[in-house]
Amino acid sequence: MDSVDKLTSAITMVEEARGVPLSASCVVHRGEMLEILDDARAALPADLEEAEAIIASRDSIIEDGRISADSLVSNAREEVARMVEQTSIVQAARDEAKKILDDARDVAEEERIQVEEYIDSRLATLEVILNKTMDAVARGRERLAGADDKDVLAQLAEDH
Repeated sequence: MDSVDKLTSAITMVEEARGVPLSASCVVHRGEMLEILDDARAALPADLEEAEAIIASRDSIIEDGRISADSLVSNAREEVARMVEQTSIVQAARDEAKKILDDARDVAEEERIQVEEYIDSRLATLEVILNKTMDAVARGRERLAGADDKDVLAQLAEDH
C-alpha cells in the first residue's frame, strides 16, 4: 500500500527533523513534507479500493469455505445414514437367515419324528405278521410232529 509507505516516510521525516531548542517543535522542509502528504492523499483512494477488494475477496473465500464445509458435513451425514442403513439391512438379513435356518431345523425335526413314527408302525405291522407267521410255522411243525405220533399210533393199532 503506497499511501502507508508515504505516511511512514512523513513520520520518519518528522522524527528525524532537527528540533527547536526549548520547544516540542521541529524544523521540517515544508515542500518535501507537502509533497509526501499529497502523494499519500493521491494514493489513498487506490489503496482503499485495493483493501476493499482484498476484504471482498476474503469474504468470498470465507463464503466458499463455508459452502464447502456445509457440503462436506452434508455428504458425511449422508454417508453415515447410508452406512447405518446398510448395517440395519445386514442385521435384518442375518436375522432373516437365522429365522429361516430355525424354521428349517424345526421342519426337519418334525419330518424326522414323522418318519420314525412311520417306520415304527411299519416295523410293528411286520412284527405282527412275523409273529403270526412264526405261530403258523410252530403249529405246522406241531402238526407234523403230531402226525408222526399218529403214524406210530396207527402202526400200533395195525399191529394189534
